[in-house]
Amino acid sequence: MNWILQPDTNLRFFGRPQPPADPSEIRRIERWLATARVFLALSALAAIYMDPTQLGHAPVAYGLLGIYLIHGVMVITLLRRRQQSTMAFRLLVHGADIVWPAFISVFAEGPRSPFFLFFFFVLAAAAYRWGLWETLSTAAAEVALLWIESFVLLRVWATQGKRLPWHGLAGLQINVTEFEPKRLFMLSVYLLVMGLLLGYLAEQQRRLRAEKAAVTSMLAKVRVEAGLTGTLQQICRQVQGMYAASRVLVASQEIHSRRIFLGELRDGDGAPSDFTWLNSSPRDANRYLEDFPGEVFYAARNRDRWSLTALDSEGNQVAAPSGEPLARLQERQSFRSLIAISFVFGGEWRGRIFVFDPSWKGDTQEELRFLLDLFRQVGPAIYNVYLLHRLRRRAGAAERARVARELHDGAVQSLIAVEMQVDVLRRQAETSPEVVGSELGRIQGLLREEVLKLRELMQQMKSIDVDSRRFLSVVRDAVERFERETGISARFVTDAEKLEMPDKVCREFLRIVQEGLVNVRKHSKARHALVRLSTNSTEWCLTLEDDGKGFPFSGRLSQDELDQMGKGPTIIKERVRLIEGGLTVESNPGLGTRLEIKVPRDGESSDEL
Repeated sequence: MNWILQPDTNLRFFGRPQPPADPSEIRRIERWLATARVFLALSALAAIYMDPTQLGHAPVAYGLLGIYLIHGVMVITLLRRRQQSTMAFRLLVHGADIVWPAFISVFAEGPRSPFFLFFFFVLAAAAYRWGLWETLSTAAAEVALLWIESFVLLRVWATQGKRLPWHGLAGLQINVTEFEPKRLFMLSVYLLVMGLLLGYLAEQQRRLRAEKAAVTSMLAKVRVEAGLTGTLQQICRQVQGMYAASRVLVASQEIHSRRIFLGELRDGDGAPSDFTWLNSSPRDANRYLEDFPGEVFYAARNRDRWSLTALDSEGNQVAAPSGEPLARLQERQSFRSLIAISFVFGGEWRGRIFVFDPSWKGDTQEELRFLLDLFRQVGPAIYNVYLLHRLRRRAGAAERARVARELHDGAVQSLIAVEMQVDVLRRQAETSPEVVGSELGRIQGLLREEVLKLRELMQQMKSIDVDSRRFLSVVRDAVERFERETGISARFVTDAEKLEMPDKVCREFLRIVQEGLVNVRKHSKARHALVRLSTNSTEWCLTLEDDGKGFPFSGRLSQDELDQMGKGPTIIKERVRLIEGGLTVESNPGLGTRLEIKVPRDGESSDEL
């Protein structure tokens, strides 16, 4: 599989993988190669020091490798100072790497000496930077330089008496025998074969990296905030760009209801197109989902016959049936070739993705195996978006039903009662005007009570975004607002100056405080309320106290004892369980109630809704 990876999409390239487009990755590759170059030069100097016969005894022998070492250090220095590595810079460095092995081999024991490692390095560098063809071209350039040196040494230098014209090079030795054609031929074959091998391995590695990058890029398109349709649009755009396809069609069926859904993304003539849902009928299930072979297949029409390659879930080729299903599909969809990938999600949905008129180079079965692996990884992510979308929809429906029930059982019923009492009062005003004042006061009290209930309901419906930094101020504001609205004296005290508490514990503690204050107002008939938060090295402790009438029992009971007796604040008990805490209720009828919630610091909060 061959890809050009760009920021927004993976476009199909009809050839081979391109060099990495990320400047930082290119820069890192060049720095790694520069480090390896310096290490190779130091190793060569150490080898000559231990065995000087490899280059003779002239001081200039060490100078040659010293120049190469300086060259490597300069490349490292430039790479550290430059923000990016340009193509011209890389080609210049690579050209020097090509020339150096051919040059040093003249003064060594020939190209087959231990300095053959320089040839290997330049081939490995080409493979690491680019791919197959660049590595082969590098090997061919090395071979060409060696044959040019052979011609010069055997035809020109031999006629000069086999003497070097410079006195400083007099100690160097040249093994002309190693440059004879019969010896150089086999070395050329070795270099070309090595270039082919290293280039092939590098090409396959780059393909593998490109495939993983394509999967990662597609998974990044799966976003909950985009919704199911937006996610399918992004995925289909990605697939369409990868294969330069004319259209991408998604056919899915809900298994238990047998409903069929069709969605399509067309070629936007250069502009991004939108994913649209199409009208469908029950007959489309047979046309799009039945009688097709394997888990993934590729079909192309060749005159009057269909050429079809299909693979099962394990990537093995399966026998292709007749072309009747393709003919039926072509009656509805116009295409010359297509790829189809089937999917099943959680036993609830099944379907196929059709990619019409795709284009690529390479082996068909390998391409189909890649697509099979791709959608195995992307499919569950899409299904999770669907599940979360459905969960949110159901949670929203349940919350709306709860609010409607609260309004019907509370505010609506109370307003109806008030309306009836006002009607009675209007009738009494004509005969007994002295009772109007007291009745209006009672009705005003009822309306004030309903206003408080509606405010509490609105407070419960608000989403809570509180963390340990804001928790103390939010609780203090809630207690002060409760005192203003109800007239009940309320205080919040704490010994914590800097709180370090998980966000979930903060949210549940705040909900417990709100629910506890609501219970004080509704049921306790208290005149004073106290909210206290204390903390130590092992736990957090939240306490709510009032001086009201208390629960219909006397004593101090744990949460398990409350559950066995069927007593205690139900909502608060559930919230305490969510944060793995412990609840204790102390009730003194006629004197008040004390709720104590303790949560260990090392506890794990439940994610239960």
